[in-house]
Amino acid sequence: MTTERINRIKEVLVIQGKSQVWLAEALGKSTTSVTAFCNNKSQPHLKDLKKIAEILDVDIRELLVSTK
Repeated sequence: MTTERINRIKEVLVIQGKSQVWLAEALGKSTTSVTAFCNNKSQPHLKDLKKIAEILDVDIRELLVSTK
């Protein structure tokens, strides 16, 4: 079963040189949850996605994969 890529959180972290552990601490979530977000195993709630965008100082749209 192939997981469709829905978000770019992992890519943005790599571009910024930040770790999933760092994001988990900044977000107040478990590393397991953030890893699941980064691997598209689960998706963050909208409020968490907004907070991730704020933490990473990016527009929320940069965290989403275009459906075009």
